[in-house]
Parts: sequence; structure tokens; C-alpha cells
Amino acid sequence: MTAMHTIRRLLDALYGAHGGRAFDRISGILAAYETRTTGSGRGFSERDVVLITYGDTLRAGDEQPLGTLHRFAKARLAEAISAIHLLPFFPYSSDDGFAVCDYYAVDPAIGDWEMVERCGDDFDLMVDFVLNHISSRSRWFSDYLSEQPGFTDLAIEVDPTADLSAVVRPRALPLLTPFTKQSGRQVHLWTTFSADQIDLNYKSVEVLGKMVEVLLFYVSRGARLIRMDAVAYLWKRLGTRCIHLPQTHDVVRLLRAVLDVVAPDVWLITETNVPHAENIRYFGNGTDQAQMVYNFTLAPLLLHAFTTADSRVLSKWAATLTTPSDRTAFFNFTASHDGIGVRPLEGILPATEIDRLAGLAEKGGGGVSLRHSAGSGPIPYELNITYVDAMGLAGPWGGALHAARFLASQAIQLCLPGVPGVYLHSLLGSRNWREGVARTGQARSINREKLRLEAVNAALADVRNFRSRIFFPYCRMLAVRRQQPAFHPKADCQVLPLQPNLFAVKRQADQQTLFAVTHIGGASVVLNLQPFGGVGRLHDVLSGRWFEAARVPVNAYQAVWLTPGVA
Repeated sequence: MTAMHTIRRLLDALYGAHGGRAFDRISGILAAYETRTTGSGRGFSERDVVLITYGDTLRAGDEQPLGTLHRFAKARLAEAISAIHLLPFFPYSSDDGFAVCDYYAVDPAIGDWEMVERCGDDFDLMVDFVLNHISSRSRWFSDYLSEQPGFTDLAIEVDPTADLSAVVRPRALPLLTPFTKQSGRQVHLWTTFSADQIDLNYKSVEVLGKMVEVLLFYVSRGARLIRMDAVAYLWKRLGTRCIHLPQTHDVVRLLRAVLDVVAPDVWLITETNVPHAENIRYFGNGTDQAQMVYNFTLAPLLLHAFTTADSRVLSKWAATLTTPSDRTAFFNFTASHDGIGVRPLEGILPATEIDRLAGLAEKGGGGVSLRHSAGSGPIPYELNITYVDAMGLAGPWGGALHAARFLASQAIQLCLPGVPGVYLHSLLGSRNWREGVARTGQARSINREKLRLEAVNAALADVRNFRSRIFFPYCRMLAVRRQQPAFHPKADCQVLPLQPNLFAVKRQADQQTLFAVTHIGGASVVLNLQPFGGVGRLHDVLSGRWFEAARVPVNAYQAVWLTPGVA
């Protein structure tokens, strides 16, 4: 079945009698973008590493921040990363970019489209497709309130007496928000995330058409990876949980088919902060939905392992990490602009253990965001703490041991099958920005500090500075990783059953076998890797040292990446 046949079938399923009109609308959009096809789809490789950052995290004098970021990345990160995920860089009204006022504009305070495209010339560009909701201050929403043609069905109007008790909520906030139209009629609109973020009505062919145009506009501006923000909540049906509905998966399939027609080398990445089994459904059959999904379980489970010095739960889970085809991969990350989501731990750790992690985050100067759960009231949704400081919860803060513990956690992220995503604040060793939380009143501000490039460079020039202790070893680890064929996302991965204070995998590709072992706390150990196929002398590509396979010493918070060879 061709991609166009797939599009027609999905539109018929979504829109019934209006499927033909929807197909005509989408076909017209595709025709306008056909000449922008950039080639056949390429796969993932060990060289893919994505830097995650806001466009204005780094600032330098009067220079526009996108230019500052691009300059920093070219000078400092060319060997460490392959792509840059620019978090929302559009004009916005709240939520640090995720209440978009204009999908087609770059916030002039940080740069312009030319700067975005220049970043895409040197690095693969990942762009946020904020497709679930739009700002209440956007022109689109203003046109909805004034009932302009093409915008009358933009939002989801709900009877405020309707039973919404089954709806899964990511926020402890009202689901409906009242607005008054220009005509004087009051409506109650679906607002999943906040009163300023108006959910879009995908039951409308007009809304779908507008968002397909937005998607392809980003592709035309050089986007190679598309992050589908909050996609799990896209389609609503009263009486259901309104999350992961079949129609939501069909919309993902539709957008994948659209890209298969226009830009098959562009990857879709679904962002669904939900339990693992629900998350991986967005791979579909391996060819029809997202090429990558965010591996949300990794960050909190890794934190659990380090705060207990016990890798057994992490190892058991990691052994299950499979994808349905060679055209799919996990997007492995431990930190981003948000906190550390704990919903993915449901079904893996008991609620008491999730509560323990929440308590540790609060003791460490962080916060805990809550969500409503039907029948049990507010429960933890995410831990608001930098991942750097989260790795300080198990021991002394701010020194060499803290830095080593954090780097060990990142070594585990980098050895797992998938494509790594690295938050700029993690790479720079950023600590909790409590001043930002106090200033904005938003818990998530704790890991969204804006930094002066001059101060960052001064810190990196001081070998005793905590930023320097993190940045240079981390960059080297990334550069080394990108040179190992065994870290290809589809290279075989076997989790090794070693002692609880070690996490170990054996990665195998045609050209290389690699043992990745990380010590997560406690006494030093001496490994014998012979039972797992380690023979003769092994070379640690991280340190350059050689070891006998039967005797590999590993100290607390040390990572070794061992390959067979002859010294």
C-alpha cells in the first residue's frame, strides 16, 4: 500500500463521511511541498547524539542567543554531538515556549529563521511540534473567539456538567476553562495543561489541515527530527480516559505517512510521559508510527539504582528494551527542560519507592509536581531537580565524588540501545536554580537557568570548577561513544548478571564487541568477564588502559568500555 493510500484510509477512519474532503485538503498541502523531498530515509547509527537546549540558554552581550548557541556548539561540541534539539523558539505566552502564539515565527528576542537554518546546516535539527494545544493569546484563538471562517471548530467545547472523571490528567488543575466569545456566548474549553493552553480539536478537518501545514513548514526550514509534544492526549472522547485513544495513534500514522510522501528522511519522535508499556505502543508495527520514542523510564529508574546502590531492577527492565523493527529506536535521555517524570515507574516500582524518591528530591532542594489520579487524589508526577543534583542525593555534593557519580549515570545512558539525548545543563554540570523557581513561581524553572557565556567559559577554564569536572569528561565520553560500532542502536545488547552494585551490558555489532560496565556505589570490585565471552586482553576505550579479561578492577562510580584486542 502506498503512502497516499494509507493517508486516504486513515482519513476515512478518522472523519467518516468527511474523509474525501479531508483527503482533498491534505493532498493539496502535499502537492505544495512535494518538491521539498530531501531523499530516502536514512537509519540511525552510533554517531547520532542529540543536544537538547533552549535557544536562549546561553547569552553573550548583544548577540542574539541562537547565534551564541550555534557558535558554542561549533567550537566546543562538534565531536560530541550530531544534532541539536531547539526547544520551542516561537513567540509564546507561558510554559517556557509550550504555549505557542505563532507556529510560523521565531521569537525575535532570540533570533530568526535564518539562524535556525544555520544551526541545521552544521547539525541535524530537531524541532518541537506542539500539536496538542495553542496559546490563548494566539491569533488563531482570537479568530476562534470571533468565529472567523476556518477557525470556528479550533477548540473543544464541553458541557461543564459532563462527567469527566475518567480523564487521565497530567496536571492537578481544572480540565475545563471558561471563555467568552465575541458574540457574548460563554464556552467551556478543554485545557489539558493550563488555562493558557487551549487544546486543538482534531475532529475538525480544518484543524488537521492547519497542523499538517505547520509540520511541513518545519521540514521546509530544515527540521530533520520532529518532536511530537504531548501527543498522547491528542484525541478526546467523553467517557474514556482521553489518552492513547485509537484515533490518536491514527493521527500519528497519518503524519508518518505524510512525511513518507514528502520527506522520508525526517524522523518522528513521540513524547509521552507515561508507563513504559503505553509509551512503546507509539512505535506501532515498526514502520507506521514514530521512528523514536522518548525512553522516559530510564531517568527515574537510574536514579533509583544510584540512590540504593542496587542495579537489579534497572537491569531487569533494561533486558526488555526491544523495538519492533530496525527502523525504530529509543531516544535515551536522563534530563530535559522538564523534571524527572515518575509515571513511567508505575508497574515497575511500588508506590512507596516512588514516594521515597520524591522525598529525596525535596530534601535535595528540589520540588515535586503532582497530578490527579482518579480515586487516590494528588500523586507525584515529576521530580523538579536537575539531574546533576539528583545524582548528589546519595552522598557528598559538589565535589569530585558528586561529579563521578553523575558521569557514571550518563555512561549507563550512553551504553543502552538507542539514540542519546543530552540536556545542555547536564553537559555543563548545572545545579538547581532555586532563584529561578522563586522568581517565576514555576517548579520547572529549577533546570532552565539562562547562562552568561562569559561565565560558562570562565568556569570551564578552571579545572577545579564543578562545571569543568563535568563538561570535559562528558564531552570526551560522547566523542568516544560515537566511534564505537557496538553502540549502533541496533547492535545486540545483552544485560550481564553481575553483582547488584554494577550495571553491565555486552554490545555486539559485526565489527566490534564491547563490554560496558558501570559501578553505581559501594566497594570496588574485580571482574571476571571470561564467563561472558571476554577473552585475553581487553582495552578500555574510555581510559586507554588494558586489562586481562579475568581480572578487571572497577572502582566506585567508574565506567569501563572494554573491547577485545592485543596491546
